[in-house]
Amino acid sequence: MKVMTYLAFNGDCRQAFEMYERVLGGKITFMMTQGESPMAEQTSPEWKDKIMHASLETPGGGIISGADHPQGRKVQPAGFCVCVQVDQKAEAERIFKAMAEGGKTQMEFQQTFWSPGFGMCIDKFGVPWMVSTEGQMG
Repeated sequence: MKVMTYLAFNGDCRQAFEMYERVLGGKITFMMTQGESPMAEQTSPEWKDKIMHASLETPGGGIISGADHPQGRKVQPAGFCVCVQVDQKAEAERIFKAMAEGGKTQMEFQQTFWSPGFGMCIDKFGVPWMVSTEGQMG
């Protein structure tokens, strides 16, 4: 069984995935617009460039997928965080700062009793993130 994260966006899925690809060092493996889909003829002109589906593979085999939510339905993520865990504290801090830029920091990146470095933020696209360094304290 594989479990993956599927994110819904309010029209800025392409921009989010391009940022995630750069920040996480991943690769966008699939991206289709509404206008490229089999439903293109039924898509309004202003939605033809919106993303119907996108997938990003991260180093280590993680997958993040997403799309622009269907027309007129604003999405507000709730009840989850996308969690990134890396070996090196400096790399975790770099990812955290990039994800927090233009968004909102919920917990500054810092040492905790469970991690050498951990932080929580909501990125500029409204997606909540937890970024953590592997390893135990003590």
